[in-house]
Amino acid sequence: MPPIPPAAALLRISTGSPDPIYQQLIHQVHRLVAGGQLAAGDELPSVRELALTLAINPMTVSKAYSQLQQQGVLERRRGVRMAIAAQHTSPQLKAERLALLQPTLERAAAEAAQLEIDPASAVALFQKILKGKK
Repeated sequence: MPPIPPAAALLRISTGSPDPIYQQLIHQVHRLVAGGQLAAGDELPSVRELALTLAINPMTVSKAYSQLQQQGVLERRRGVRMAIAAQHTSPQLKAERLALLQPTLERAAAEAAQLEIDPASAVALFQKILKGKK
């Protein structure tokens, strides 16, 4: 069996998220393609491999992959793994990547308001998290 593609290491699920797991996977693949971390021709793990890696139901991965294929992000190639479709050859413009991030930040801002956390503290925490990811 060929080694699992490195894309598997880029995908994560959040059990505390209100989003269904298949949607989390879809959004992550969109962001990874937009940011250039996944490019045209890059292979994703098989449904079974990703399900085992993330400890989730294979049907969840299959649903995400099917929707990504319908959206034109993934292409199925006979006898090999799913891959990023050919039209995704370069990262998106910064404005487009920021637009993908905006809904996440809007949810975070709403949660900060509900928790009565002042904007400066929320921004400081976000900066601390960003620095920890580098």
